Amino acid sequence: MTRPETPSPLSRRTVLAAAAGVALATTAATGAARAATPARPSGPTARKAAVNRLVDNHTWTSSADWNSGTAHGTRVVSGARPGVTIGAPAGTTTYTDPHLKKKAQWEYAEWLSPVHALSAPATEVIASWNAHTPKGTWIQIELQGTYTDGATTPWYVMGRWTAGDDKDADIRRTSVDDQSDGKSSIWTDTFSIDDAASGLRLVSYQLRLTLLRTPGSKAAPTVWRLGAMGSDVPDRFTVPASKPGLAKELKVPRYSQNIHVGQYPEYDNGGEAWCSPTSSQMIIEYWGRKPTPAQLAWVDPSYADPQVCHAARHTYDYQYEGCGNWPFNAAYAATYKDLQGVVTRLSSLGDLEKLIAAGIPAITSQSFLKEELTGAGYGTSGHLMTVIGFTAGGDVIANDPASSSDAAVRRVYKRREWENIWLRTKRYNADNKVVSGTGGVCYLYFPAAPTEKQRKALAAVGVR
Repeated sequence: MTRPETPSPLSRRTVLAAAAGVALATTAATGAARAATPARPSGPTARKAAVNRLVDNHTWTSSADWNSGTAHGTRVVSGARPGVTIGAPAGTTTYTDPHLKKKAQWEYAEWLSPVHALSAPATEVIASWNAHTPKGTWIQIELQGTYTDGATTPWYVMGRWTAGDDKDADIRRTSVDDQSDGKSSIWTDTFSIDDAASGLRLVSYQLRLTLLRTPGSKAAPTVWRLGAMGSDVPDRFTVPASKPGLAKELKVPRYSQNIHVGQYPEYDNGGEAWCSPTSSQMIIEYWGRKPTPAQLAWVDPSYADPQVCHAARHTYDYQYEGCGNWPFNAAYAATYKDLQGVVTRLSSLGDLEKLIAAGIPAITSQSFLKEELTGAGYGTSGHLMTVIGFTAGGDVIANDPASSSDAAVRRVYKRREWENIWLRTKRYNADNKVVSGTGGVCYLYFPAAPTEKQRKALAAVGVR
């Protein structure tokens, strides 16, 4: 998002927490207020501790991982990219799509993860998944956790996902509003403790994956990656300054969201709000993937960079009414051959330097006033951009989609300013009111079979 002081993917949750969501049978409902997003320490020792202690990124990806869960109608798919799919369906269920106003029967199967004990009790949890959902299929991801007081959350819906979005769509991909138990709430894509200051935390969770298809169909969704990132990072307005450690720039394609202003306003008012899918498309193409001409045939041929329009359409969350749903962007990236996507938090620019050194760019989320980021020329309460490298002096090289043209996308931002607007969790807005920051949130897209150097860099920031 790059509109001046418009709500971000974090703060928009409060604005949009209104009516909605029809459950499959296990959804809880009632709304509540969101706790502020936490931040993290920095410095060499603190960075390592932050990865190990304040952020827990756990994923199920291997055959052994999938076999460790409880199957109800699912089977494990082996091979280079193990996954789980429908075997013999466990039964049928009815789902009324609130966006299509359409009621339908579906065959389903479920996979239940083992209980995962968080390495540190968390105030927030964000799920990520990578899946293939052919026509006539979709998936639902749910989370249930245990609090430090011993109580258990409801089964919260973290997302209903399908890659398709044509006029004959089976369902609309969607988050689910109005989920709360009075202790925690779901804000679009994020589980959040309502009152972090109370000391209440989530100590463990399970994920439930439901795979659905048209009754009698042979088609089935396949999920290759499923996991969640839990975090508890202390609130702060500033972060300690880091020392430069890398001078390198990756050759990432440059796309401007602003050249799409007014195009396809049904997808979050058009390009002015497309920072997330525009950033996603840049990195997808960095890895050598792109939509086919047939996939882009729906786009007006007079529009430049039609793949950006395509990314916006296929990340759009029909409940959130925007393209900034974090897990939906990661799931979209993973619809391309042999790509993976995950949402996580990093602790410092040192973490980003490790990734860039291994050839992995990152999409970061930040919010700032115009005067807080020299050279940006705008202020925003939530914006995604792509970090592609660092100058010899340590400044951040970013592909900023909030630019007047593709040629103007590459920017150099001052290191100290940039790390603070990205890593802080509290800030003052234009009205001098205290609002939240994103606390180091980023998306990482990388190959299904990373090189050893890439694997080690990902492991160093807590991702496998």
